[in-house]
Amino acid sequence: MAITIKSQDEIAKMRIAGQLAADVLEMIAPHVKAGVSTDELNTLCADYTEKVQNAISAPLNYHHFPKSICTSVNHVVCHGIPDDSVLADGDIINIDITVIKDGYHGDTSKMFIIGEASAEDNRLCRITQESLYLALKKVKPGATFGEIGATIQKFIKKSGRYSIVKDYCGHGIGKEFHEEPQIMHYKNNDKTKMEVGMCFTIEPMVNLGRAGTVLDKTDNWTVYTADGKRSAQWEHTIVVTKTGCEILTLRKEETIARILHN
Repeated sequence: MAITIKSQDEIAKMRIAGQLAADVLEMIAPHVKAGVSTDELNTLCADYTEKVQNAISAPLNYHHFPKSICTSVNHVVCHGIPDDSVLADGDIINIDITVIKDGYHGDTSKMFIIGEASAEDNRLCRITQESLYLALKKVKPGATFGEIGATIQKFIKKSGRYSIVKDYCGHGIGKEFHEEPQIMHYKNNDKTKMEVGMCFTIEPMVNLGRAGTVLDKTDNWTVYTADGKRSAQWEHTIVVTKTGCEILTLRKEETIARILHN
């Protein structure tokens, strides 16, 4: 399937969907604390999306996914299913939100630290976000998709004994949750050039230990680090512009600009 180029009208709709997804992460932030279950977080996000935003939670029933958000705690890499597990001091959690509004998707995630995390966990979360920001600054017409992965890998490699998950990737997005292209977060030979109007996610997953992952054969969704060490992920949906890119899912707390001139 070819990479779709979004029209200005489509980008306007994706801008709205992206901001709604970012808004859910901002809304849930004060509730992400010790003593709260991931299922409680799911309910809050689902209700907010449906009743306040008049939008749809994309994950619910997507290929039989049973909840409205993904909650990936500690050694869960991605696609964690909210349940009655209660967050505790020292946990780290990725909350992944995808909203559908007027038929278009906005997809974003961020890390939350519960109470006081170790210096190691704090650094893991920080450098993973930094790797995303560095990759965003490489996006512009004529750049190759391979440059995204090369940029992330170079930064993570020099940051210490971390590894980049290779089993899961970013993706094109629009009317469909997952479209072409696939966005690899490690050095690769994708010479496909970016064009104005392409929309996709960048969502690096970085492990404290080895890169290997294991899929939970019981639920067929939850992905764990193979060695049980912790993992972090950050994600934005972006659109390629004439001079760089626009971050469609930017949150108010972030220091990076919405419009990047790269």
